Order: sequence, then C-alpha cells, then structure tokens
Amino acid sequence: MATRRCAARQVAQRLAVAPSVIIRLKQRFHATGRVQERQRSGRPRVTTQREDRFIQRQAMQQRMATANNIRQRLQATTNTVVSGQTIRNRLHNFGLRARRPVRGTTLTANHRAARRAWCTQHVRWQRQQWAQVLFTDESRFCLEPADGCIRVWRRRGERFAERAVLKRQRFGGCSVMVWGGISTRLRTPLYHVVGNLTGVHYQNEILQPLVVPTLQAIGPRAILQDDNAPPHRSAAVNTFIQQARVNRMLWPANSPDLNPIEHMWDELCRRVQQHHPPPANLGHLLQWVQQEWSGVPRAFICNLIHSMRQRCVECLAHNGGHTRY
Repeated sequence: MATRRCAARQVAQRLAVAPSVIIRLKQRFHATGRVQERQRSGRPRVTTQREDRFIQRQAMQQRMATANNIRQRLQATTNTVVSGQTIRNRLHNFGLRARRPVRGTTLTANHRAARRAWCTQHVRWQRQQWAQVLFTDESRFCLEPADGCIRVWRRRGERFAERAVLKRQRFGGCSVMVWGGISTRLRTPLYHVVGNLTGVHYQNEILQPLVVPTLQAIGPRAILQDDNAPPHRSAAVNTFIQQARVNRMLWPANSPDLNPIEHMWDELCRRVQQHHPPPANLGHLLQWVQQEWSGVPRAFICNLIHSMRQRCVECLAHNGGHTRY
C-alpha cells in the first residue's frame, strides 16, 4: 500500500497535480476501464462550439459591445436564442470579462510616430538632465466631484432619502482653473486662471512673472515644457520665448501620459477631496487647492520626474501607443 502511494506521489510530481488526483483516476480506471468522467445528467448546452467561437469573435472585434448586442447578432446569424447571461458565461470561458475601460486620448498614426520619435530622443536622458526641465500645465478643479464611482451607504427603502441622493448641477457645476509648474528642485506658485486663457494672458501673467524667474533659478540649462495648446503656441508667445531666450522642449501632441504633472494634478485632487466638510464655494475650493499644492512633498514630485525614462521605454514598447501612465 505504501509502495502504491509512493508511486502515485511520484507521478503527481511529474504531472504537477495533487496525489489524490492520481489515486482517484486509478480507482476510476479499475472500476470503469477508462479515466474520463461518465456523462452526467443536466441541462443540455444550448450553443455549439462554432457558435461559441462566433461569440468570442464578436467580442474581440468590437470590445465595447454589450452582452445583449452580441446576443442579438448571434440570433440574427444562427437563429439561436440565448440569454445575456449565457453570452457572458461563454466569454468568461475564453477569459474575457467586462471591465471599466481606461480613458485615453485619440492617437493617429502621426501622433504615434511623433511620440516614438520624441521618446527615442529622450529615452537615454539621465536624471540630471530631467532635473533641468520645468513641467507645466493647466488643470480644472470642480466644486462638485465628477467621479462616477461614488457610492452611498443606505438602508432598504432609502433610495430617495435626502442624505442618500447625490446632488448635481443640471448643466455642470462651478470650477476653478489653475496653472502650475514642477521640477525636482522647485515648483512655481499656483496661478488662478480667470476666464479663458489667451496667448497674451499666458505671456503677461504666467511666462513673464512666473516661468522666467523659475527657469533662472533652476540654472542656465533650464528647459520649459508646455503642451501644444493654442495659447502656448500663439505668435506673441513664440516671439516672447525667443526674445527671453527660453529653451523650450518640443512636445508630441496628445501626450498627457508623458507629462508627470498630470499625476501631480491627480494627487492634488485626492488631497482636496479628503477635506471634510467639502468646500462650500469657489473661494474655499481655490484656497484648499493652493494650500495642498504647497503641501505635496518634494519627494513625491521627484519620483514623478524620475519616472520619465520608464515612460519613454513603455511608450516605445507600445509603438507610440497608450501607456499605463
């Protein structure tokens, strides 16, 4: 008996299964003459293997299709009537599950080529070189959070209770727009953008009083990074950049994932949302945003900028496509 168990254990190790599996298969073989399980009673499978492959192909070709959409296509093509849950079960068997999609910008072939070229040029930059770059951008903070994942704790029958209803403005809530810049050693003051940001506004209120002094403090090799928004690339701004002898980094279009300041905005938003009670007006919101901007640790900003090489590596690995950043 011990010898049989030892032999079963050796076979199990070679096949990477539990010894009880080998023993059970051996007992089944002695009893029935085969190792396959006997056919069991149950509800017959409503779809064939060919229809299962059709369901998988529909989901792979149109990733945003719902189970109900695939069910209707299956019925129109094969005249097979199934439920939406059956469609989901078949997709689960193929390893496909419905998940919330990652939001990203639209990237054309030209965008991908520009991103590849930029990352190829900067992938070998050292941390000392990235430390010379001032990353800048604008961001908008809403008085009412726009997170669609908000949940509420409520009892049965409290669906329309006053404290369980998320109150929203019908045409969007109020917000404040701010501009800021970060580097490994310095950060600019957070500037409140009132109204629409124009090229003249960007030059007189941001570049001249905020950007130029910060670049001078960074050093003679300091570089300004800003995106390709129309106010940043206006004729007046370009003339000022040349006259002030500011080194500006060429930036690929539609590439917020390559800019570490985007994660700075995310951290800032999380810090503001942790305030309790929430801001009652735009004045309180702006005050808290400016307060948290100064409170973000310098080590956090350094880690963001030190990730630039990995951002370039991942962008090149995805052929200029979207990255996890």
